[in-house]
Amino acid sequence: MTAEAVRTPDGRFEGLLPYPPRYLEWEGLRLHYLDEGTGPPVVLFHGEPTWAYLYRKVAAVLIPAGYRVIVPDLPGFGRSDKPTDPAFYSYDHHVAAMTAVVEHLDLDGATAVVQDWGGPIGLRLAVEHPDWFSRLSILNTGLFTGREKMSDGFLAWRAFAEKVDDLPVGSIMSRSMIRPWADEVVAAYEAPFPGPEYKVGAHRFPLIVPMTPDDPGAAAMTAVLARLGSWNRPAQVLFSTADPIFTTWVGARLAAHIPGAGDLETIDNAGHFLQEDAGEEVGAAIAAFLTSTD
Repeated sequence: MTAEAVRTPDGRFEGLLPYPPRYLEWEGLRLHYLDEGTGPPVVLFHGEPTWAYLYRKVAAVLIPAGYRVIVPDLPGFGRSDKPTDPAFYSYDHHVAAMTAVVEHLDLDGATAVVQDWGGPIGLRLAVEHPDWFSRLSILNTGLFTGREKMSDGFLAWRAFAEKVDDLPVGSIMSRSMIRPWADEVVAAYEAPFPGPEYKVGAHRFPLIVPMTPDDPGAAAMTAVLARLGSWNRPAQVLFSTADPIFTTWVGARLAAHIPGAGDLETIDNAGHFLQEDAGEEVGAAIAAFLTSTD
């Protein structure tokens, strides 16, 4: 491990997931991913400030339905190593990390399931590597070109992250819930972050969202959005109805933009982290999409 990264002690993850951790060395960092089940591969990309734990309910539906479920942790999150240099955290760098994981697994014909920052990252992988990915399932996310009006919810989140030195991850997650979460669930989202030095990525991600067309990442996300405009393969756009950051209006525009997508699907009574609020319903909706497009 590089001297510029910290590693969360394994004991903090004890008993949180029923699947064994798997690791890949990349640029001197240990990247974590889950890889369970057999059948067509489904890669689930998380966002900020979550980790593979977010998809546990979805995985519990997809694995017995006959799919191979892969959930990588981004550098700086979950069981992956956490660089302490803020400059490490960029859109391009995280795309490179996830590219390394997917390439290592030698996938083809996979489905990319994306949410939050997993959207810009996973969708870029999919459009740049159509030999790896043949289907998309898009949950509460968007692409930031620097030209769109940002939601009040996102601007408030960014302002909060900018002024707080030590992000209260558990509190942030709790405030997003629509359905009640148990205390141990909130604690599981705090588990990767024993102290402020582990939270550099969690702190940086809201601040690297492009706000103007000249910001880093804006041109690359614009290119991804353009390529989605010619994505004729199957695509699902599935948004929850109570997300103040990525509203159903955002989802409807995405669905209309992607030729391979049908109408926007919705999950009621769920917020930004719909995988936590309504994971079984999300898993069932994804499984139905996959079955209908097999």
